[in-house]
Amino acid sequence: MTEVSQIEKLKREFLEHTEIERGRSLKTIENYDHYLSRFLSFSKIKRPEDITEILVREFRLWLNRQSTGNNRATGETLSRKTQNYYMIALRAFLKFLAKRGVKTLSPEAIELAKVPERHLDLITPNELSRLLDAPKGSDIKSLRDKAILELLFSTGLRVSELCSLTNDLDLTAEEFSIRGKGGKVRVVFLSLEARDAVKDYMKARKDLGDALFVSVGREIKAKEPTPMTRRSIERIVKHHAIKAGISKKVTPHVIRHSFATDLLSNGADLRSVQMLLGHANIATTQIYTHITDKGLRETHKKFHSRRK
Repeated sequence: MTEVSQIEKLKREFLEHTEIERGRSLKTIENYDHYLSRFLSFSKIKRPEDITEILVREFRLWLNRQSTGNNRATGETLSRKTQNYYMIALRAFLKFLAKRGVKTLSPEAIELAKVPERHLDLITPNELSRLLDAPKGSDIKSLRDKAILELLFSTGLRVSELCSLTNDLDLTAEEFSIRGKGGKVRVVFLSLEARDAVKDYMKARKDLGDALFVSVGREIKAKEPTPMTRRSIERIVKHHAIKAGISKKVTPHVIRHSFATDLLSNGADLRSVQMLLGHANIATTQIYTHITDKGLRETHKKFHSRRK
């Protein structure tokens, strides 16, 4: 076995370990493979001990100067957030090697770049209400779109999770389980509005498709209705946002933000919201707190000096 094949073998073992033992999704494995392959291609290292702080720094400088795939003409470079994904994958690989007793750079030597605070795209409660009421009529398309919007707001589902739902959803219950990122299962809850909307839609369906949400009417290009894709759900949300007179960009993820902020604004604790959203790290959920902290707003109103 050559030294080059040794490091490739270690990378393959790491990816298999991440998928099987750690239960990460195939998408995560693909991303880790891409990030590590790019690092190995850049560094051309032959042994794990060849990974040094100097080499990692050179790789980071190289990443920082790379143009994004779609913006080479404008000279736009990779974002700090994207660069951090490479470092996260490399750090996970180094942790794996350390546990195996392989001599290499300490994972603690990998530091992530500071990124700007995440900006949330939000719509007001009034805009949300107009969006949910936008699908009108009793035709199958309007009923389907109404069910999609109500279900997104009731559950806080990711669009990929919504697309994975099947028509055997138990509508007599107020909850159901969903498998989210990393294969983790969580429970989400159905509001009365969401249940009624999905029931009305299912009653109007005549096809035998397994997916809960399928193409209808003019959308059907094949002989049979096809399951809705992420892109088709995004188009539906955008269409009804425009119809509701909302000038902001509205996506399924914006509705997920509205779900989280609605819970926190009405007194839900952060840990519960974390579980409902399926966030692995509570730090991800904390981005909502500064928006929903009514106490801070009241303190400002009460104690901030007024100009006479």
